[in-house]
Amino acid sequence: MKNKLIVIVGPTASGKTDLSIKLAKRFQGEIVSADSRQVYKGMDIGTGKVTKKEMQGIPHYLLDIVPPGRERFTVAQYKNKAQKAIKDIQKRNKLAILVGGTGFYIQAVVDGIVIPKVKPDWKLRAKLKKQKAELLFKKLKKLDPRRAETIDKNNKRRLIRALEIVLKTKKPVPSLKKQPICQLADSDVLILGLKKDILKELIVKRIKKMFRSGLEKEVNNLVKKYGWTQSFQTIGYQEWKDFFERKIDKNEVEKLIVQNTLKFAKRQITWFKRDKRIKWIKDYKSAQKLTKNFLKKRS
Repeated sequence: MKNKLIVIVGPTASGKTDLSIKLAKRFQGEIVSADSRQVYKGMDIGTGKVTKKEMQGIPHYLLDIVPPGRERFTVAQYKNKAQKAIKDIQKRNKLAILVGGTGFYIQAVVDGIVIPKVKPDWKLRAKLKKQKAELLFKKLKKLDPRRAETIDKNNKRRLIRALEIVLKTKKPVPSLKKQPICQLADSDVLILGLKKDILKELIVKRIKKMFRSGLEKEVNNLVKKYGWTQSFQTIGYQEWKDFFERKIDKNEVEKLIVQNTLKFAKRQITWFKRDKRIKWIKDYKSAQKLTKNFLKKRS
């Protein structure tokens, strides 16, 4: 298992965490999270972060590694930490299992993508942040048509970063290069995709559970401690701002979180569908069989 990696992807609320723990227990695995929100300390309920009890003794990595401050935790930082964790797991002859719904994180690790090194320009970001996603996308399309074709036109954070690179370098965003040293051979990686026919029902159920578990209190405490930082411009947290300012009620907050989560899940599915290496499954039985056969093969 020294060179083997299992990757579990899929939209939010599809059951990735539960599946990964079952596989880890069955095949002596350890889990590396690939979630861009679960890296933040204290953002637990709103991100659906696995609890100690739910881990069932299985080691988990890259959870709670940075405070939700003003500086964004970058893909490059994540890639370095994730690859280090995976190599450490493999050295101990355990099965490394990379799990999450952040497609860019997973692509960066599996394909060893080299991220452009352009330092953040906070003044520029603040200026761009005031503009709507639609306008940002139009600007990017004019300055860098090729990058505009591949970017999520509704994702302000990614649009701002792309424009930042273009404006600072005076060049188009470079193609994401693959680094041969880090890129995994196809024989060494198995990517499983979880798909659920009742995803909407699962999302609604999860969000109701978050409310019962104290999401309002979690958000309130975090905002009191850190303010409305960039980390909270994310689903499950951003919707509470108007509530705390008494502009909307709690029912409206819940509706907004459900709506935004459903849209996010659709974007995740679109992203993952592009990767033809993914083997789509619906249950643990299928995952177990594919994993068993994969581990039997020699690299």
